[in-house]
Amino acid sequence: MSHHFTRIGKWQAALALGLALALTGCSTPHIPKPAPGSSSGLAWSGRMGLQVQDPLEQEQSFSASFHLQGSPEQGSLDVFNPLGSQIAKLQWQPGSALLQQGERITQSDSLQELLRQSLGTVLPVQALFSWLQGHNASAEGWQVDLSRHSEGRITAQRITPLPHATLRVVLQPVD
Repeated sequence: MSHHFTRIGKWQAALALGLALALTGCSTPHIPKPAPGSSSGLAWSGRMGLQVQDPLEQEQSFSASFHLQGSPEQGSLDVFNPLGSQIAKLQWQPGSALLQQGERITQSDSLQELLRQSLGTVLPVQALFSWLQGHNASAEGWQVDLSRHSEGRITAQRITPLPHATLRVVLQPVD
């Protein structure tokens, strides 16, 4: 797998999303746990990999460890490099999204727009939270494979519109 850091920064290459293609899992059920100090929202940790295939640009891919908590409406995503150092933090709430990469901060009125700018593709945030819980939610242009969810594995592919994208998630067992 090649790593290209042209349009997407280090955190994205570490993000989608080792979101890596050769990830390992186990057979322990991956039931989300309530986010600490939160009356709403859940928390997940694991690894993710994202490949973006745009016919007009070179394929982009990245992988990283992550900790996600909250809901599609409000939450945070911490992204870590293979050595465990945080390389990005994404926080969102209604009407506001903020991405911090070291000293660099990017803000947007929309989580979807911030993800599109950062990753080069739109991710179906609402559906992703459902997929993490094992629910087969539909997302326009995306197909999800939850057949290995009990092993903590999720694969989703964006078929339309371009660019095509593949998101892979491997969840860690919850303590």
